[in-house]
Amino acid sequence: MNSFDSGRLLILGSTSRYRRELLQRLGIPFDIVAPDVDETALPNEATHAMAMRLALAKARAVALLHPSALVIGSDQVADLHGQALGKPGNHRRATEQLQRMRGQTVVFQTAVAVVCQELNFEQVALAPVVVQFRELSDAEIESYLLRETPYDCAGSAKSEGLGIALLDSIQSDDPTALIGLPLIRTCAMLRAAGARLL
Repeated sequence: MNSFDSGRLLILGSTSRYRRELLQRLGIPFDIVAPDVDETALPNEATHAMAMRLALAKARAVALLHPSALVIGSDQVADLHGQALGKPGNHRRATEQLQRMRGQTVVFQTAVAVVCQELNFEQVALAPVVVQFRELSDAEIESYLLRETPYDCAGSAKSEGLGIALLDSIQSDDPTALIGLPLIRTCAMLRAAGARLL
């Protein structure tokens, strides 16, 4: 019998392979359900508020379909001097993002939420990660993007891979937050909802 014991189905409300791989580290069974959520920013919305709102909205959307399950939702917004940077989607936009971020401090606002409708349980937490980018040359940016193609990552870099070579420093109290799911906060919320992880 698995040590995850809440008597409830655990669902990751995300199609992100990065979040799936992170949650798998806990060695507990879970299902994946894609949340149907509009991720458009609200007018004048702060990046940290946007990340928390979307994490909670994703968890709530899936919890509506599975009211007895524990549902995890997460969102990440890269913040460059107050401006949100999304997933670039292609090489040109990734190049532009990294050119803007070179030599700059970027805050990756990573939020996670856990919701269970049946328990009337709902928590959300923010795990900001402060990242200092090196002064990158255009040649370094081009070489990196061709080798790792991080077009599905907010901020155009994968710190868990070659992207670490783009950075001077990372400051975080939840080490997996930069990859997309802050596991320390996730575990704390699952325990608060009655789940036994160990």
